[in-house]
Amino acid sequence: MAAVEDKRELNAEQIKKSVADISQGINNLSGTFSPYTIFSDWVKMYALAICNMLEPMKGALWEVREKAYMATASKYTSEQLKSFAELSGRLVELYDIAGPYDALGEIYMFSGCGNKGTGQFFTPFHLSKLVADVALKNIKNGEKIRINEPSCGGGGMILAAARLINESGGDARMQMDIVAQDLDWNSIYMTYIQLSLNGLNAVCIQGDSLMMCSSVPRECVLETPRKRGVLL
Repeated sequence: MAAVEDKRELNAEQIKKSVADISQGINNLSGTFSPYTIFSDWVKMYALAICNMLEPMKGALWEVREKAYMATASKYTSEQLKSFAELSGRLVELYDIAGPYDALGEIYMFSGCGNKGTGQFFTPFHLSKLVADVALKNIKNGEKIRINEPSCGGGGMILAAARLINESGGDARMQMDIVAQDLDWNSIYMTYIQLSLNGLNAVCIQGDSLMMCSSVPRECVLETPRKRGVLL
């Protein structure tokens, strides 16, 4: 038991350090642009890179997303783009330690991006876990779960549900079928990255959930690799 507790404490310290390192990397890139802009451009490019990995090269949708990626990347030097790639690698390493967890929401807040000017604040993950615990208390082990999150933010509530399922002996990657929507592109990119890197089966849709009709522009629909039958 003592060994288990020591491992948990070690993991907690590693997670804390990883969040701090990524946040510092974002702040190091700021100067011409604010940390908020750096963070937003990072998650946009990362999400678009994952999306286009799943699309036929030079196809219509691939071209739309490639153009958006290049327009964002053109703001930065080759050295800065290398730093963005390093941040992405560190995020993958963080998930290897932490499992399902709202890392990007925590990084966003730790980097100083959450303020009255941007109007975005992300729920602390322990509160998301509390909500998930109440919502999923009657779920049986191994049971398939469909989640429709109409205002997903950074995906924290979904990730909390995934973590709870795993901690209960289940497998969120096999049990969860997710639709996540939000009006804000930043939130969609964050959610898409986090659900993709955690191997979850999900569709992320940018748009107003209250006004959404049956026809959604294809470029506003982001399917995770697992949804497309690909494992990262």
